[in-house]
Amino acid sequence: MRSEELDSRAQSLYEHLAELRKRLVNCAFIMIIATGACYGFSEKIFNFVRAPIIPFLPGGGLIYTGPMDKFIAHLKLSLMCGVLISCPFLLYQVWKFVAPGLYSKERKYTLGFILSGTLLFFMGAVFSYYVVLPMAFQFLMTFGGDTDKPMISIDQYMGFFTQMCLMFGVAFELPLVIVVLGMLGIVSQSFLKKHRRYAVMTISVIAAVITPPDLLSMIMMLIPMLLLFEAGVFIVGIFEKKRNEESAVNMRE
Repeated sequence: MRSEELDSRAQSLYEHLAELRKRLVNCAFIMIIATGACYGFSEKIFNFVRAPIIPFLPGGGLIYTGPMDKFIAHLKLSLMCGVLISCPFLLYQVWKFVAPGLYSKERKYTLGFILSGTLLFFMGAVFSYYVVLPMAFQFLMTFGGDTDKPMISIDQYMGFFTQMCLMFGVAFELPLVIVVLGMLGIVSQSFLKKHRRYAVMTISVIAAVITPPDLLSMIMMLIPMLLLFEAGVFIVGIFEKKRNEESAVNMRE
């Protein structure tokens, strides 16, 4: 009997590892295809990425000091865009791997969380590109008068651009994080409401740290995060109400 249990466990572990390998291979293929597709449009993508800072560059473009710098920048940009556009497919592969271990009641929400998480991340990145970055460059590139002329390298700009878009994308995941914590029973709507002032203070500190050093950029980060926090609190309340109704029905039965 013990031998049969060990064989069963070994077989189960092998099946899990085989499934994990399958999902990782699928993710790798998706990434390669997406990166290759983006590289074919890397010049147009780079022009799009460069657009927010172009009005503030006297020479009309970024600089590079090594012969390989521009080529490597295009490769990095293609990889970053490949990750972004393949994000839903990558998350779907993760979902397919973990779904068998979930209850059917939990399974029906997973795909919704994947889609909403992807949407929120893109919303944060888009908000950063169209709202925050232009205001940040308006402040940073005109600070201290126009005597000094900016010479921004491709590598420096790509680092700053990626960091800002990534931070705003992650920050916009706030309501999803709150809802997941609520579903796990770690927080409740009453708890969130009771500690709202601490949440506002924490969000204010985060907004001040991750945005450029001007008040307008901080406010433009603070307002969406506060609204997203309130949205998370509201959604947690909906799930709690639904859970209580289901518990009441089960007790009557």
